[in-house]
Amino acid sequence: MNFTLKILRKKEQLYLGLLTSLLFSVSVFAQSSKSKENTRPNIVVFLVDDMGWQDTSVPFWTKTTEFNKRYHTPNMERLAKEGMKFTNAYATPVCTPSRSSLLTGMNVTKHGITNWTSPYKDNNSESKDQQMEPMSWNMNGLSSVPSISNTAYATPFPQLLKDAGYFTAHVGKAHWGSMGTPGANPYNLGFMVNISGHSAGHPQSYLATDNYGNIPGKASVQAVPDLQEYYGSDTFLTEALTLEAIKSLEFPIENKQPFFLHMAHYAVHDPIMGDKRFEQKYLDAGVDPIEAKYASLLEGMDKSLGDIMDYLKKKAVDKNTIVIFMSDNGGLSLVPPRGGIENTHNLPLKAGKGSVYEGGIREPMIVKWPGVVKPETVANQYVIIEDFFPTILQMAQLKKYKTIQEVDGQSFLPILKNPNFVDNSRSLIWHSPHNWRGVDGPGINFYSAIRKGDWKMVYSMRTGKKELYNLNDDIGENNNLSAVNPDKVKELASILSNELRKNKAPMPNFKSTGKQVPMPDETP
Repeated sequence: MNFTLKILRKKEQLYLGLLTSLLFSVSVFAQSSKSKENTRPNIVVFLVDDMGWQDTSVPFWTKTTEFNKRYHTPNMERLAKEGMKFTNAYATPVCTPSRSSLLTGMNVTKHGITNWTSPYKDNNSESKDQQMEPMSWNMNGLSSVPSISNTAYATPFPQLLKDAGYFTAHVGKAHWGSMGTPGANPYNLGFMVNISGHSAGHPQSYLATDNYGNIPGKASVQAVPDLQEYYGSDTFLTEALTLEAIKSLEFPIENKQPFFLHMAHYAVHDPIMGDKRFEQKYLDAGVDPIEAKYASLLEGMDKSLGDIMDYLKKKAVDKNTIVIFMSDNGGLSLVPPRGGIENTHNLPLKAGKGSVYEGGIREPMIVKWPGVVKPETVANQYVIIEDFFPTILQMAQLKKYKTIQEVDGQSFLPILKNPNFVDNSRSLIWHSPHNWRGVDGPGINFYSAIRKGDWKMVYSMRTGKKELYNLNDDIGENNNLSAVNPDKVKELASILSNELRKNKAPMPNFKSTGKQVPMPDETP
């Protein structure tokens, strides 16, 4: 009996030893996997709404301008000193097309979300036009679910990051889809946290004393959700979103989980409301009262950038965190709601938001990546917002992933590693086949454009007219060279037309004939 007990005890000890060894191995493997996971960088995309190329004290040109001298954005200056400025970064003329291109890597001609989306489903947001008929386009925005009417069905990169173990958070403006569709809710696009993102494209109010628009009987669809704890206080919307963004990062940092933060401010979109923390200094400097409010919106946004960077440093994760700063379209230059003279707010760039001229599409972009991007560097190679998709996935070390859509964007990682990288063979394309506002303006309403190298061609669907500019010599697009360089016009018209056809881009029809507007290569 004693002998049997000894045998049983030896077996128990053996099994216990094997179990202990197995558990130890699992623990080591888990720690190893976690350690490997922690080597992947955290990623912050800091996206500003309607911020122009000149709306900062950081010059993105060869010289400092009067606008650079007006604005005070010390944290953008700090980010530029720690990272790389892109002087030729582009988005689309208005917000939803840019935001959809960012999330999907698709050019606007392919995803077909060619205008901003209405908060209401199946509501065409374009203004009525005397010359053009209303047309079919993906007016309901982006969808991660198939067979939703008038949407672009695609795989958003936050979903791929989430599937790969990233903690994903969206804070601020979403505006990817209309109410009643999956794209209206960031949770359906791969985000684990959503703060204040919904179907609307601007806030009803930036003021907590207005409950950010959430006052019974006065609230509209633009009332900003989720910020009840700040109601009745003096917390400006930009500050409230920043505080909530910082809270959202506590969990992944504490648990050593890589995170992706999409910090998408409503600022500086109208309504232009003064941030009292900063407004008076601009008034004292003699700035137009409306423009002083606008400048205060910019400085409040810049403080948010600094607060987030400070938090990352405080938590000792800044060395392993990539920060990408970008705007979703050019600066608004309509009067009203801006002060001053219309189409002057982005000079020397022509026009502003809504236009395919440089003022409507060229953006301030900065990338900080400790250990990869050399501080205080400048890249002149042109990039476009769909490039964020493959770049971010490459940054996150995702090598094998599947997408529903064909991706048009190209990774700008080679540029980050070598700011002197040059590729003049690539073509960038913009397509805005709508009446964005009731009145035409420079490059506004029914225009397409293409850039290849230093050459840019602008095409008017109304008239069939093609303009040609050399951006290296003429950043303001003042000298139309189409008459003296017809071969270049023909080359760019052919490339643009082929892309429009291949991607079955939405094209309007003339009311007078019912026929589709001609492609650029079909006009003299």
